[in-house]
Amino acid sequence: MSDSPALNAPPPGATRPATPPAAERTAGPAQLVLLLAGSCLSVLGAVLIAPVLPQMTQAFAGTPGVDVLVPVVLTAPALLIGLTAPFAGVVVDRIDRKRLLLVAMLAYAVFGTAPLYLDSLGAIVVSRVLVGLCEGAIMTCCTTLIGDYWSGARRARYLGLQTLVATLSATAFLALGGVLGASGWRTPFWLYAVAAVLAVPMALAIWQPARPAAPAGRPAPLPWRQLFVPCLVTLFGGMVFYALIVELSFVLSGIGITSTGTIGAISALMSLATAAGAVLFGRLSGRTPRALLPVEFGLSAVGLVLVFATASPVVITLGAVLTGFGTGMLLPTLLTWAVNRLGFDRRGRGTGLWTGALFLGEFLCPLILAAVGAGVGGLQGALAVLGVASAVVGLVIALVLRRHDRPLNVTED
Repeated sequence: MSDSPALNAPPPGATRPATPPAAERTAGPAQLVLLLAGSCLSVLGAVLIAPVLPQMTQAFAGTPGVDVLVPVVLTAPALLIGLTAPFAGVVVDRIDRKRLLLVAMLAYAVFGTAPLYLDSLGAIVVSRVLVGLCEGAIMTCCTTLIGDYWSGARRARYLGLQTLVATLSATAFLALGGVLGASGWRTPFWLYAVAAVLAVPMALAIWQPARPAAPAGRPAPLPWRQLFVPCLVTLFGGMVFYALIVELSFVLSGIGITSTGTIGAISALMSLATAAGAVLFGRLSGRTPRALLPVEFGLSAVGLVLVFATASPVVITLGAVLTGFGTGMLLPTLLTWAVNRLGFDRRGRGTGLWTGALFLGEFLCPLILAAVGAGVGGLQGALAVLGVASAVVGLVIALVLRRHDRPLNVTED
């Protein structure tokens, strides 16, 4: 008989067999460490160069619009992650998780280190846009692979660990950026080369998971009704999470605290509280979103209102710690709520949509706070409005979400 592919092709509606070699592999600590390290690269892009922005402003003082362009160097990656992560999710589901991850890692290293030799501020901004494009792909791939490699309570715990590691790395990258920046504003950009170093063990230890048997033809459609509310809440949650990360130093300066050491210590306490919240989430993942989200938004609301209500550094620190603790639980809750029940052929697209919503909220946060602050008398007033909105969102979730919603550690596959 003929071995023609046409004669051996599966009939319409037939299933594609899974790939046995990948199915037999079991992920362990090496894969987890690599995926968590990759997840930190979006944090690296967001905070590493913050300490050298004043130096960049001086270096390009003769460039028209420098006061606008230099901050864009820091914020452009977050906007690009928000806009492109959903498209990365489509590539992840339709083509290959591993190949996209490795290409994005290498491109991240190239574009991230480009400011070391670029002499035009406009060209540096373009390189940062491309960094954001890579970050969207890396974040989507790493989170999707965590969902692929583990399931149930372990998956929920590792998604919480992803938030914990990212939070702690933000504090470390800020400090490292300041130390490296003492040698010149270009020096911190060398650290972006770490992505190329990470790509080597990723190429060896990460694999494309076996694709479960599925009907031939079009990929399974996304359950938009299941994803719409989690992604919408995540858009707002991104603003709550990012508010004090961006604005706490301005609040402290406004009440007369000018010591960078004091501001750094208070910011570090908030970061530690965020990490503690992420750790606690691992123990609470057996509860439902309806049980957790009102508490998390409520804690954030109380913290933001405390930051508004006083000029006392002690009370503001308490408010920052409460907000950090609430958002430390909030992010893994939102992520697990959105993607934990998606099957293999939908997980990448769902993760991309969630990642886009989160980073779009982070990008919009300072813009919205500035607009609200202009109408309510300043930054602290804007934070109070955000706190009230957070309480309202928590209350609406408690009333609207179904009482029989399943625990977060219940998975689809």
